[in-house]
Parts: sequence; structure tokens; C-alpha cells
Amino acid sequence: MTERSLRTVRHEKPIDILPEDSVHAIREATFRVLETTGVEVRSERLLKELEKAGAIADHDKGHARFTRETVEACLALVPDDLPLASREPGLDLHFDGKTGFLGVDGSAAEIVDLHTGNRRASLKSDLADITKIADALPQISYIWQPVASRDVPVPTEPMHNLEAQLPNTGKHIMLMTAVTGEQAHACSEMASVAMGGEQALKDRPIISAFQCSVSPLVYDGGPLEAAVAFAEHGVPSGFMVMPITGATSPITRAGTLVISNAEVIAGVVCQQLLAPGARTFYGSCATTMDLRSGAANCGGPEDLLYQMANAQLARSYGLRSIVGTFATGSKTSDWQGGAENGASAMASAIAGADMLSGAGLLYAARVFSAVQMLLDAEVFDLVAGAFDPMLCDAETLAVEVIEAVGPGNHFLDQDHTLEHMRELWMSDFFSRESWEDWEAGGKIEPKVKAQKKALEILETHQPYPMPDGAEDEIRKIVAAHEPAEA
Repeated sequence: MTERSLRTVRHEKPIDILPEDSVHAIREATFRVLETTGVEVRSERLLKELEKAGAIADHDKGHARFTRETVEACLALVPDDLPLASREPGLDLHFDGKTGFLGVDGSAAEIVDLHTGNRRASLKSDLADITKIADALPQISYIWQPVASRDVPVPTEPMHNLEAQLPNTGKHIMLMTAVTGEQAHACSEMASVAMGGEQALKDRPIISAFQCSVSPLVYDGGPLEAAVAFAEHGVPSGFMVMPITGATSPITRAGTLVISNAEVIAGVVCQQLLAPGARTFYGSCATTMDLRSGAANCGGPEDLLYQMANAQLARSYGLRSIVGTFATGSKTSDWQGGAENGASAMASAIAGADMLSGAGLLYAARVFSAVQMLLDAEVFDLVAGAFDPMLCDAETLAVEVIEAVGPGNHFLDQDHTLEHMRELWMSDFFSRESWEDWEAGGKIEPKVKAQKKALEILETHQPYPMPDGAEDEIRKIVAAHEPAEA
């Protein structure tokens, strides 16, 4: 098998959207929130453990507060490296502060059926298919669980999800549904089988995870237990917050950034108090409330600001960032989806986000579409092309070629043109043919081309193979955790 590579976006000079005094103000406000308000920890056992480790506990309210000194000490414990490895050689994610990686997102409860185009409940088989399609796309570097497996028992869904994904991709898998200690241990065991042993997983963690807060300022016990369990297996586990401006965070942009920052940092502090030295990262998918309906309202200018600001805040703490990038509010792959996701991709790219998530989501992350995933990958590829390094040497400046052609002539017959022509960006799905050819071809829209490509991938793509016997052993682990029948 020929070694593949990932298509990434380079941001040599990330743009800081917030002035330095605003970053300072948000960080200072975060210290105040964590010390005076704190977070609710919905586990008395964990609250006691956090208190023993240095938190200030209010057992009547179930709150944990953290002094500035505790916060700073915990942040200093986070390792500098974040190894997100892949089973397939050549596809590891290497974070250097100058590279952005695209991933799928979501755990959406519904999917646009690839054959009929209709919306329906998502199944475990859908997760396997989407993972296989994503594996074939060089623009997709890591893979969440983009849809929920609604046909399996809830307690073992994370294990079913991983069972569906491991054989269908050699890329890094990021878990978003393993939110208890038991689930984290089981998923780590499954990944160990795929890697050939527990130490092999610690050396090269092919899975990572993140735990979500409940905005505003709440952590359930299960996710914190999962973060600790993953740390025992050497699996990085970050923290992802999803505040909604005006609903679960203040109506102001600055207030939302304080809430989201405080929740991430609180998660990191809890993790480091319970599992010092655990690898982690900073995640945010903040958005706004639709003032007409009260629902989440992805795709507005606030989203662009939050992407850029949270990438900058993560960088200020020395943490790697993952931000919600794609996730248009559109219900189909149309002009709105392209406009919102194009702006979003550019915002995350220039802000220097380490990981960009959300390819394939529609309807404000409620519905997943494989067609949209391919189109988002193309948008990402287009944006990434604008950031590709531009060499300025004798060959690329082409002064001798310009002199040879002279005024009023063309460059079509030059060897220099032939040698470099494939460096120009080429679209897979966007229309670039003549008007006449477009009409003669039936005026085919990009989403029709993307659907055809997705179906072709399902028929022909062969993911990186699993070790002999691994799938059977993984299946036994899942079965061992199935809930007893009533």
C-alpha cells in the first residue's frame, strides 16, 4: 500500500483577533469566576477528591472553586506534546503551531441518506460508512463520531462506535461519546487490541477523547472520571465547551468568551488535580441563540469571532486548540452552506486553530451529510491552497521565462508552464466548465457530483487493514459490556 499523506492548512503567522488587553481581561475574569463562583461537580466522591488535591469545595452546593495559584499550577502540569497517532503509517497529527488539521464532527442524531437524500435516524452502519468515506479523503485528518448509533444500547454506544470505526479507517479517531470511566477503559482496551498491546497504545495513542461541560459552569461526574481513566491508558483527553450566547452564556460576546474559557480551564484543572500530567487540549464550539426561536444558531459572525478568539486564548495558555469550524445552519448543501462554511474555514485558518472540526454537518450540527462532508473537504482544500508556501527563487520568479516570451505573447508552450501546471488548484466538484458545456452536461450541481463520488468511495476504497484477529477480539470486548437483558 502506497503511503498517504494528509492535506493540511499552513498558518505561518496566525492572526490574533483580540487585542492583548482583551486577552488579559478575559483571563483575569476567568480567574475571578473560577475562584469566586467555581463550577458545579455532580459527583460527591470526585468533589471530595478535588478538595483533597487543592480545590475549595462547597459540599452543600456541590461546587468546586480554584484559586489563581491552583489554576496556574495545574496548567503548568500539562505536557507540551500532544501525540495523536494513527494506525496507518504517515498519517499522525504533528502539532507545530503552524499546521491546521480538519476533522469530522458531531454525533448527529440524524443523517441525510446517501441514496435517497431524505433525513432519517442515524445507525451504526452509517457511522461505518461515513468513516470509510472520510478515510479516503486526504483533507480529513482525524475522525470523530459524526453520527449517533441509535440502534445500539446507550451504555455501550461508545464501544459500538469504536467497533464500527476501527476497521474503516487507519486515521486518528477522536471519541466524543465515551463519558464514563467504564466506557473510557473499554474503548482504551479496544484501541490496545488494534495496536497490539497496552504499551503500544501508550506509545502511539491512536484514539483521543474529549469531555464536555454543561454550560454554564457544570461538569457531570462521568466525564471527569472518563478523563482520568483515559489518562491511565495514555490516551489524551481534552475539554470541549458549547455555550450558546444568550441562553447558556451571557448575551455579550465577551461574556460568552469568559464562560467558555472558564469551563475549559476548569476541566483542565480538575483533570490535573485528579491525574497530574495528563495530556489534554482546549476545545470550543461556542455559538449563539436564534432570537426568533431560541435554538442554536450556527453560522453567524459571532461564530467566526469565537473560533478565532478561542484559538488565540488556547495559544495564550500553551494548549492545542480544536474549534467548531464547519456546521452550517443550512438544511442542504446550498449557497448558504457554502458561504457560511467558506467564511468559517478561512476564519479558523487565519486564526491558527490546530484542529478544525465540523465537516459534514448541516442544520446547526443536528444532521450529518456525507455529501456535505465532501464539499466541506473541497472548501478546506481551497482555503488551504491560499496558505500553501510560495517560493520566491529563480525558478518560481520566472524572470528568464518572462524575458523569453516578451510582451504580447503567451506562456502556453513554455516548458516552465508544463513543469509547474499541476501546482494550480483544481476543483473536484465546483463548476469551472464553459456555460455551454455546463448546460450540455445537464447543469449538474456540486452536491450531485459529491454524492456520486461518495458512493464510488464506498464501493472501491480499502481502508488500512486491522491486525489478524483484532476485530473478533474487539467484538468480544463490546459484548462483555452489553447491559443485561431485563
